[in-house]
Amino acid sequence: MKPSLKQTLLSDAWAGFFVFLIALPLCLGIASASGFPPIAGIFTAVIGGIIPLFFSNSELTIKGPAAGLIAIVAGAVQEFTEIYGNNSNDPMLAYKLTLGIGVAAGVLQIFFGLIKAGKFSDFFPKAAVHGMLAAIGIIIFSKQIHVLFGVTPISKTPFALLGEIPATIMHWNPEVFCIGALSLALLFGLPMLPEKVRKVLPAPMIVLILGITLGFVFDLEHEHMYLFLDSHEYMLGPKFLVTIPDNILKGLTFPDFSAVFTLIGAKWILLFSMIGTLESLISAKAVDMLDPEKRKTNLDGDMLGVGIANTATALIGGLPMISEILRSKANIDNGAKSRFANFFHGMFLLLFVALVPWLIHSIPLASLAALLVYTGYRLASPGEFIKTYKIGPEQILVFATTTIAVLATDLLIGISIGMLVKVFIHLWNGAKLKHLFQPDLTIDVVDADHVVLKVQGAMIFTNWLSFKGSLRKVTSYKEIRIDLGRSNLIDHTVMESLEELIHEPHGKNGRIEVTGLDELKPVSKHPHAARKSMVMTSPFHKPKI
Repeated sequence: MKPSLKQTLLSDAWAGFFVFLIALPLCLGIASASGFPPIAGIFTAVIGGIIPLFFSNSELTIKGPAAGLIAIVAGAVQEFTEIYGNNSNDPMLAYKLTLGIGVAAGVLQIFFGLIKAGKFSDFFPKAAVHGMLAAIGIIIFSKQIHVLFGVTPISKTPFALLGEIPATIMHWNPEVFCIGALSLALLFGLPMLPEKVRKVLPAPMIVLILGITLGFVFDLEHEHMYLFLDSHEYMLGPKFLVTIPDNILKGLTFPDFSAVFTLIGAKWILLFSMIGTLESLISAKAVDMLDPEKRKTNLDGDMLGVGIANTATALIGGLPMISEILRSKANIDNGAKSRFANFFHGMFLLLFVALVPWLIHSIPLASLAALLVYTGYRLASPGEFIKTYKIGPEQILVFATTTIAVLATDLLIGISIGMLVKVFIHLWNGAKLKHLFQPDLTIDVVDADHVVLKVQGAMIFTNWLSFKGSLRKVTSYKEIRIDLGRSNLIDHTVMESLEELIHEPHGKNGRIEVTGLDELKPVSKHPHAARKSMVMTSPFHKPKI
């Protein structure tokens, strides 16, 4: 029985409130780590709760700032500071210039939505995407671990920041570290407790309560010195607390568009829009798989809604947003029924910031740093490397290459290098250049209801979009069979995409069947491992006679 409107709204209000408890510290922490004022993260979540309501049909996604974009936003702020900071009397100039980039990137995302570019999310190989996310996790960790110890690092690059950790430990602030370490211990320990215990309050909110309590105990509000073990004197004060205006309107900041039409600006616009869009689309598709009602998001419409929201939030001083997977999962787990849960989560954040800004100011930065260190660890945990290796040795090569390349260069160059490595591996394994973007495909119509798509050669991430275009031309048939028995190579990205494809609804009574996979040998025991023919040919090797 379908729930009434009242029941739906009540369920959405409860889910929205629970997500608000999770989102509050994350919004503040992500903004601070990005080089933006903490209030910027709240603006993003509020706008993300309102605007997509009218443009996106995604019912259960939560829109807001994401840890995955910290590296991009912070990188832009840092570069603009280095270029313009010394020649300006405005300490907020780099922030305002980054807002200008955010507006332009939002407009570009709107354009992506209008031309229906959502399909291009399938173009990126899974290993490269996961490698990029792992690198982002390491970047977040490298920056926030110093905040957790109460130290301001000198270095700027990820490798240098990691190398500076021993010096940070030597110059720690014990009471600040106490707040950060206990917060981090809570985050690692709470998942081990029974689910009933964890459902009382989400871990991020418990961390905030602990941090605020310890902040009062250590009197962080007032600047003072203290002795630790009677051996060394340390400074404490409001600089270790979240800075937030007493009136939300005072937090409004408007963009500076001076850098938009520069080469540096173009680079950051591309990064903001491309990485943000990719993450958002991946998250939206993942949430669809968790939806109890199996509703499907119109990815182009969702991209349009996110683009409009990003443009709006950058105009008032906010961070870029995406459809965020972890908050969306919490939304589903707490009984959300419709997109109004996202709206309620934004409204609760707005009310909290408007009514009790003093309470937000009581949050120690070390508590937020602990949340982000934990997030960084989850993105780049050893388990991620092991999981990727189990899919296949070639996957871990692409994964590791992308991770190192991102850390050594930037996100755009890093993921491009990862994709090139993947292409080279496919060519080595027998993929032909002429089939790199266009599969060797034959369409056989059996009768009025049945059609067979026969693929020869390679089915890989670079030609998957072309294949899906051919597939869309035969959707009028009730029975569609994809015959891969004559293929010589199917990569991991396509294997995962095929799994998604056969579980998607096809018309009213139609279905898609995949055959021929048994003719190929998987490279590992993983169900989505790449598959190769028994006899592989490489354009780089001639067979021995």
